[in-house]
Amino acid sequence: MKLVYKPFGLLIGLLAGVLANMLFRKLWAVASRRDEVPGATQKSASWGEVAASAALQGAVMKGTRALVGRAGARGFEKATGTWPGEA
Repeated sequence: MKLVYKPFGLLIGLLAGVLANMLFRKLWAVASRRDEVPGATQKSASWGEVAASAALQGAVMKGTRALVGRAGARGFEKATGTWPGEA
């Protein structure tokens, strides 16, 4: 049954990435009052802005993936009666 979860988990992971990116951009716009996320090579961005955006993006991405992955595993368990990961 765990093999059946692989494609489902992949789809959930892609969904989590899209959702996390949308959430990060909205949070950054609120926190910085700007829509543009500074890149590491953007000359006009300060070190603080680059570090803050990277830290926020990392936290949002990892947190969103974990929550969506957990919800997907719970849904799979309810549908099949089998937990897809380690017990």
